[in-house]
Amino acid sequence: MKAVIIGGGVVGLSSAYYLKESGWDVTIIDKTDLSDSCSYGNLGMIVPSHFVPLAMPGMISQGIKWMFNSRSPFYVKPSLNVDLINWGLKFVKSATEKNVERSAVPLRDINLLSKSLYEALAAKPGFDFGLEKKGIMMYFKTPKVQEEEIHLAHRAQSLGLDVEPLSKQQAQALEPAIDLDVLGAVHYRCDAHLYPNKLIAQLIEYLKSAGVKFQTNSAVEKIIRQGDSIKKVVTANGDFEADVVVMAAGSWLPQLTKMVGLSIPLMPGKGYSFMQNNPAKQLNIPSIFCEARVAVTPMNGGIRFGGTMEIAPVNNRVNMKRVEGIVNSIPKYFSNVQLNLPQEKDVWYGFRPCTPDGVPYIGSTKKINNLFIAGGHAMSGLSLGPASGKLIAELVNGQQTSMDIKAFDPERFS
Repeated sequence: MKAVIIGGGVVGLSSAYYLKESGWDVTIIDKTDLSDSCSYGNLGMIVPSHFVPLAMPGMISQGIKWMFNSRSPFYVKPSLNVDLINWGLKFVKSATEKNVERSAVPLRDINLLSKSLYEALAAKPGFDFGLEKKGIMMYFKTPKVQEEEIHLAHRAQSLGLDVEPLSKQQAQALEPAIDLDVLGAVHYRCDAHLYPNKLIAQLIEYLKSAGVKFQTNSAVEKIIRQGDSIKKVVTANGDFEADVVVMAAGSWLPQLTKMVGLSIPLMPGKGYSFMQNNPAKQLNIPSIFCEARVAVTPMNGGIRFGGTMEIAPVNNRVNMKRVEGIVNSIPKYFSNVQLNLPQEKDVWYGFRPCTPDGVPYIGSTKKINNLFIAGGHAMSGLSLGPASGKLIAELVNGQQTSMDIKAFDPERFS
């Protein structure tokens, strides 16, 4: 039985891993050479703490304020693009407390599932991708955000997550090399982190050795249906017959689903990251600056800094003002860490696939019986990769899924 997976990022690779493990003949098709998928510049965080979706109360008003600041962490670029307008209307409708409550348990569960799968993968021969279970620190500077984060920490505790609010002094004790300029922090000890560059390279090497075929530099030009099934995926470099097709193409998912007559709302959210090698002050625990929406992760002997969410059609322009916003935020939280603005050539950017309600798409479709979709993971693609792949493999094999996936229905906006 042949499975064709469109997309070679961490979700596609994970789907291939679990499908191959269960006996499928797997081919991965990607329009790139896989040297720079969105997974590579990721901050490497595995985040059960992220049980609140992007579409939440207050995000609309905050987003409007941020729109007038070129260095702000969240930005929706005004456009007459029909897909953006439709996505935006659905986002506004979804940004409710009801959506937050409905999403919390499935987002917690899929992150915890992924964490356990990463632990199992790290124990396999040939895998050493720097998995560390130190948690993540959420730092806050203002009383308003302190109140919000403490409230969120209590909600996390009610969901059974290992979380502890910390005073500034308690947080400082965990980061002896860093001078913290914060009111305090919440330590999500349930979280973990890894080095994504090693993970992706090792996954690709393993899959190739296991017999998974890779068709790179091959954009999909057409998908041929016969009745309610997909029969063939057509690329410039050949046609690929399939018993099952998995679409895991990140921000390019809508173009693929349109080829088979489906409308799946999704917009790319451009994010930036850069590395500081051989830092003078080494960070111990990955961190998120709550007000600035900037993430900082120690990895591979250096520190990776990243942030911003720019909702707009795909474009290849590096907005250095957004990078400047990241750089300027660092000494506001870590007062003895001073960064120079990196050169544009040293800035990585990628497109995070964002759904209107902040919940990923994982599942089958009613209209096409051999199509499975795994996408829309936004900033949590790396965190949710293994769980998404395992759930897809379970669905393909007609097995009971490891968790309830109703919340991830790809056709919920149809």
